[in-house]
Amino acid sequence: MATTTPPDIQSTIARARKGEHGLVHVLVGEEAFLIDRAIVALRRAAVGQGIAGLNEDIFHGTSPGAGAIVSAARTLAMMSPVRFVLARGIDKMVTADLETLAEYVEDPSPSACLVITAEKLDGRTKFAKAAKKQNVWVEVAGLKGAALAGFAQTEARLRGHVLSPDATAHLLDALGEDLAAIDDAVERLSLFVGPTHPIDVAAIDACIARIRTETIWVLVDAIGLRDTRRAIHALASLLEDDEPALKIVAMVARQLRMVGKMRAGLDAGLAPKEAAMAAGAPHWKADEFKRAAGRTSPVDIARAVRVLGNAERALKSSKVPSESLIVDAVASLTARP
Repeated sequence: MATTTPPDIQSTIARARKGEHGLVHVLVGEEAFLIDRAIVALRRAAVGQGIAGLNEDIFHGTSPGAGAIVSAARTLAMMSPVRFVLARGIDKMVTADLETLAEYVEDPSPSACLVITAEKLDGRTKFAKAAKKQNVWVEVAGLKGAALAGFAQTEARLRGHVLSPDATAHLLDALGEDLAAIDDAVERLSLFVGPTHPIDVAAIDACIARIRTETIWVLVDAIGLRDTRRAIHALASLLEDDEPALKIVAMVARQLRMVGKMRAGLDAGLAPKEAAMAAGAPHWKADEFKRAAGRTSPVDIARAVRVLGNAERALKSSKVPSESLIVDAVASLTARP
């Protein structure tokens, strides 16, 4: 089971699509799209298109406990060489249950594929150590920067298309970091351009309903200038167009990270266009990013990303209206020290 290189989610998915399911996979992280994609691929690799439920068991949360999960994994499959067992969201399992899973990970059934998922797990537990030692622990973090661009380009390539760097930047400007939205958009673009044709900027403009990146940029610019009135006006314009608050937060955070990378590139002596490309920004926006980088310090950007991260978590979990949460975040970002 063990290999010399720790597994990652993309390679796990790729191997599963080739029919390699492995015996145990522990998928830990908040990127639900990639985790769900891996689960689908691993299930298909393990039990194929067999009768649903015949050779599979699915558990959610901490009930009925690790004993039931292990028992299911050690149950012989019917009319199939492999049984598929999925245990979702074990984050709050008690220590005794985690130790039971650790014992299974160290000695798994050769006729089962056990997939365990969690958003967060303490890496110091016996279970985590066993999973890492057996090389079945997979960190599934959200994709950023070059990894996000690579995801979009890979999705296009799998459908038979070339997605150029400029088109990739244009697509991500439209959709932010939502992998499900990017995957759906590439599928629609594939149908739009037709077999083997490249996906270019014109196709994206024609096919994808874009978040208004010029207004996002006004918002980012106002945050850099600490211009509360202008920032709230830009935010109100986006909300009036029914842009989801989470998407706005993700887009602003992404733009600010690129401003920070632009500044680092300029400080390292890169020309503006080179610095923009290194930051993941379209080269034609080099002047805009240069101006923004000149008035935004690394401390400002770090603070802004932290505030936006807190806002994102609140938007996902709080009962407070999303509009109130994002307005409060923007007011905090533009407040003068």
